[in-house]
Amino acid sequence: QVQLVESGGGLVQTGGSQRLSCAASGRTFSSYTMGWFRQALGKEREFVSVISWSGDNSDYATSVKGRFTISRDNVKNTVYLQMNSLTPEDTAVYYCAAAGIRYKYTVKMDEYRYWGQGTQVTVSS
Repeated sequence: QVQLVESGGGLVQTGGSQRLSCAASGRTFSSYTMGWFRQALGKEREFVSVISWSGDNSDYATSVKGRFTISRDNVKNTVYLQMNSLTPEDTAVYYCAAAGIRYKYTVKMDEYRYWGQGTQVTVSS
């Protein structure tokens, strides 16, 4: 069982930076591919970024590539999303998630089983 809690959301100005954290419980944290997804008002939840169980591989949505960086610390049981050059289009609730199968690398949202409650990120214009 994996439990996830996001933190670090809040207000930030256009062009600014913010780092989200996702604290995970359970000794098997290091076995799961982890991901960040987001959902803006009136829109469907979408893929943002994922990182493999080992941290050796990652992928990003086209909209955030080059601006966001995903990382993980398996000793601290934490995954991070560093967000730079933020724009109002990045405003959304950001969710941390763990894949449903250990060691499986996937960017498909429907293959993520464990979810945090989300943290709001608002970028002012």
